[in-house]
Amino acid sequence: MNPLLEKPDTIVPSEEDARLAAESSRILASKQPEEDLRVQLADGQVLTLPKAAARLLSHLLTEMAHGNAVTIIPIHAEMTTQEAADYLNVSRPYLVKLLESGAVPYHKVGSHRRIRFLDLKAFKDQSANATAKALEELTAQAQGLGLGY
Repeated sequence: MNPLLEKPDTIVPSEEDARLAAESSRILASKQPEEDLRVQLADGQVLTLPKAAARLLSHLLTEMAHGNAVTIIPIHAEMTTQEAADYLNVSRPYLVKLLESGAVPYHKVGSHRRIRFLDLKAFKDQSANATAKALEELTAQAQGLGLGY
């Protein structure tokens, strides 16, 4: 099983959770982004959420509505090599090669490698951008050669 799913703060939505999340997500999506989001608690107290928290909540509800497990990783969080490999959807040995080659920064705690989530996310974003650029170049070449793609 994926180690991220085994964390106690990972939420795997039930069918009822997914249904409620879908309904809540639709309601949030109908609101203007500049509107304040207020949440009324059972005791009548009203909370005004920061706009960033409202965007995060909307994203969280959308994922839950699709039945996806959700976990929140603080940006300063450090991950083990297995957690990092799972995040990138690669094998742990491949991730270790990335670390050793310097493609992803890391540090050691004792004999264990630790990767900052911020560094891992930057690597993932950079890889995605490079992939998109390569696909655009291939598409342009195919069109230039009249391959009919």
